[in-house]
Amino acid sequence: MKILKLLPVFAIVLLASCSSVRVATDYDRKANFDSYNSFAFFKPGIDKAKISDLDKKRILRSIESQMALKGMTKSASPDLLVSIFTKENERVDVYNNYYGRGWGWGPYWGPGFYGNNVSTTTEGSLYIDLIDAKTNELVWQGIGRSSLYTGNDIDKKEEKINTIVSEILMQYPPGQENK
Repeated sequence: MKILKLLPVFAIVLLASCSSVRVATDYDRKANFDSYNSFAFFKPGIDKAKISDLDKKRILRSIESQMALKGMTKSASPDLLVSIFTKENERVDVYNNYYGRGWGWGPYWGPGFYGNNVSTTTEGSLYIDLIDAKTNELVWQGIGRSSLYTGNDIDKKEEKINTIVSEILMQYPPGQENK
């Protein structure tokens, strides 16, 4: 009975962990982020990202949309260069579970047993680098980690990419989250 009571809690935790994006950022404290008003994509960096060209396009469209929401414009003579790169790894989660009643008195006594549940998911990391176009120095980096969508539904894939990019760029500019 206790397992049945905990099942909804476990399901919520599992769903929350599957859908979440973990974000980390770092930046140059000496950079003047108020002076950056325009951006362009840094093609040499983007070409090195080890994902399909279609996924690159999805990511770049999402970045462009998020930057526009922040008042930034795409320009041939930008203040910032935007580069991306990706990493992929297999995440393994092991859950130790005890099933059964255990030893005791009354009608519900008897041995229980232990079981292990192992789940593997492919987890991806998207790095978005913002580089000062005048100095060619990295001034801001955002990293989003999440399980990857591996199905055939293009809309769900785009939605996942948009969520990851949005969560990362929500932290830009530093100190002005949700701007």
